[in-house]
Amino acid sequence: MSQRENLQKEKTLLLLAISFFTRIPVSLPKEITADQLNKASRYFAVVGIVVGIICSVVYLVSINYLPKSLVILLAMAASILVTGAFHEDGWADVWDGFGGGWSVENKLNIMKDSRLGTYGATALFIILLLKYQSLMALASPVVALILANTLSRVVATSLIYKMPYVALDATSKVKSVTQGLSTNNLIILLVTGLLVSVGFLPLGECFLLFVILFLFRSLLVFWFNRQLGGYTGDCLGAAQQSSEIVIYLSLLIFGYGTAVSNASTGVAN
Repeated sequence: MSQRENLQKEKTLLLLAISFFTRIPVSLPKEITADQLNKASRYFAVVGIVVGIICSVVYLVSINYLPKSLVILLAMAASILVTGAFHEDGWADVWDGFGGGWSVENKLNIMKDSRLGTYGATALFIILLLKYQSLMALASPVVALILANTLSRVVATSLIYKMPYVALDATSKVKSVTQGLSTNNLIILLVTGLLVSVGFLPLGECFLLFVILFLFRSLLVFWFNRQLGGYTGDCLGAAQQSSEIVIYLSLLIFGYGTAVSNASTGVAN
């Protein structure tokens, strides 16, 4: 295969990843195979970069005219509009299933139900409030939005690697994605996250953040295995949302909050 053909192949995979996780219109070939959709997972972190940049642009444009509290809400709304609340839906479904189900089959049935229950509604309210308050507490959330949207998708997608997928039937919208994550795709995913991290944070803080996310990923693996014996597409959405919050909180612990001046914080500028 020529270099041009390879580039076209990778471009298709990138566009496929964007079309799968966002509402951004892209031009794709008429026929997309399950194998292509599975390989597109290598670019899920890039999708996070795109979403983070869009949210940051909304913030930067709006902050000149509106109070920060409103601007944060607009940035969050932009994320929801761009992704179609794809991950938030998974977060709510997971809490509905885990909170209301007794057996694995029962939990999966509840998670598949399109209706929103008390557990899911409460969890959705809490995650959105945590996101809002965390972004408000940051001196400037611009870089944090890019960093968190990227790394949270690295964490979520990495769960596909060697973790069993569970579902009641073969109709899941993410079935093709969940056919395992190859080592090559995992490396591309991790390198993307690493490059974004070292571009915005000191090496020491990059290392600490990766340790925190690795430990949190281990907690997610334990939780999902205990509840289902594996993961579903909704679990990936829940992993993305919760990891995003962990990243915001980590940045606050690192000292990038409003009490720290912009002159002394790299990520806050």
